[in-house]
Amino acid sequence: MQSIKSNALEPTAPELAEMTPWQAVVRRLPVYGLPLLTLLLIICFSVLLPDTFPTALNARSILADKAIVAMLALAATLPMMAGRIDLTVGFGIVMWHILVLSLQVKYGFPWPLAILATVMCAALVGFCNGLLVEVAQVDAFVATLGTGTILYALALWHTDGRQIIGTLPPAFLAINTTSVAGIPIPAVYVVVLAVVLWIITERLPIGRYIYAIGANEKAAALNGIPVRRYVIGVFVSSGILAGLAGCVLGAKLRIGQANVGLDFLLPALVGAFLGSTTIKPGRVNVWGTIFGILILAVGISGIQLLGGAFFVEPLFNGVTLVVAIALAAFAQRRRTAVKIAGPPR
Repeated sequence: MQSIKSNALEPTAPELAEMTPWQAVVRRLPVYGLPLLTLLLIICFSVLLPDTFPTALNARSILADKAIVAMLALAATLPMMAGRIDLTVGFGIVMWHILVLSLQVKYGFPWPLAILATVMCAALVGFCNGLLVEVAQVDAFVATLGTGTILYALALWHTDGRQIIGTLPPAFLAINTTSVAGIPIPAVYVVVLAVVLWIITERLPIGRYIYAIGANEKAAALNGIPVRRYVIGVFVSSGILAGLAGCVLGAKLRIGQANVGLDFLLPALVGAFLGSTTIKPGRVNVWGTIFGILILAVGISGIQLLGGAFFVEPLFNGVTLVVAIALAAFAQRRRTAVKIAGPPR
């Protein structure tokens, strides 16, 4: 769990003032390393695949395909800010996309009410996760793994191993198929959610409280921060975002099946972990998560266009996750060593 603690490593103004210009550039490099690497990958694939990669069609495809993963990554980011982990973002989307379709196809719910009911159920599961972690004092990994497995079992029971198929309202399908200025609307959802979460976590006191809990829970409690309330709150918020992602997935797939959804868990966690190595290195952050997902999307798309095999995507995700955690751990050790040695003279 130490790999998701909120310890910022970005250089401070006094620290940069004591460095030479070259040292300052090197010190800032980890902050923007991931965005620069993303840009470098885009340039490389554009040179290697000039007819297929740098096209509007491929860009729209990348944005549309990875928007749901990005929403889940943002959902996973919130508990990580508080030093917890939520695995139900991957298991839950299996249930939520089935539920939003079932409510419309089997029970005749209007599509707005079906989405509202699904999101409320997802929030309730998040609340239960928060109670398990904070009240029952169950480790977050174990609690959310158990809750997620229960959701997966319920999805299997509800579908009886079959697909949920039926006529869906065009307005519901439009939540995935609409474009805004040529940009797929799921990508617009991601940008809007990212901006809202950035404002909350970086510009409001609630964000500082969540980061304080993630950095040192006992110190946060001694300073009067209601730890239990905020931790339960981040799990509820994570559930809401996962529920919304499930609704978009349902509109995208148009069928509900229990074998769809778990493939989203690993890339979502990879994006959140990888994001902790950039923008604010050592601290899970919203824009870092977005760039984490973006580099995964660009890398996988380029490799597949080059003729990569079907197993490239999970392999790329797994390797990237290991590398991201290793880099985060290395950055933390380096920062600790600098603090012990003192500032350069």
